[in-house]
Amino acid sequence: MKVEIWSDYACPFCYIGKRRFEKALEQLPFKEEIEVVFRSFELDPSSPKEVKSSMHEILAAKYGMSIEEAKAANERVSEQAAGEGLVYRFDTMIPTNTFDAHRITRYAEKQGKAAEMTERLFKAYFTDSLHIGDPDTLIFLAQGVGLDGEEIRSMLASDAFGEEVRQDEQFAAELGIRSVPFFVLDRKYAISGAQPLEVFQNGLQQAWDQQK
Repeated sequence: MKVEIWSDYACPFCYIGKRRFEKALEQLPFKEEIEVVFRSFELDPSSPKEVKSSMHEILAAKYGMSIEEAKAANERVSEQAAGEGLVYRFDTMIPTNTFDAHRITRYAEKQGKAAEMTERLFKAYFTDSLHIGDPDTLIFLAQGVGLDGEEIRSMLASDAFGEEVRQDEQFAAELGIRSVPFFVLDRKYAISGAQPLEVFQNGLQQAWDQQK
């Protein structure tokens, strides 16, 4: 059975949802028979690589709230993340364009390293406060999961895997996906958002039973 996950590395609920999905999957007896495919989705394709504003300032501007309200909102998200064993550091996160991060994941997929690359990019953004729009940072992260640094450098300098990212996004649009994370189970069931553990467990079990 295949599970496709649309997410963006700048989406705080995507990392939380990913972790809850993984915990649910781990508890199911058929976990070894599930193929997980990571799909690309950009929350803000127009975002520049170099962003002057902080995460608090971006949130405040987007929703018309004060900086104090934005900090409080981000703190609530951090608490949710902590509940899944994740550390979010909104004060030092570096907002950026995530297109190249998605390209590098598609490259990693060809090398059988998509899961490792995806996890490393989320951690780099939310926990380590690394600039995942910067080519040198991406090369460093890719090398950390066993990919060839020079191949990554050449890939990033080209337009390779850009079409694959755009195809994922086009498919998401065709499916009516407007927010992430979004989980498609065997092309028959869908789970939207960072749902509770039980929702993922029930959804996976239902899709598995239907397939069998």
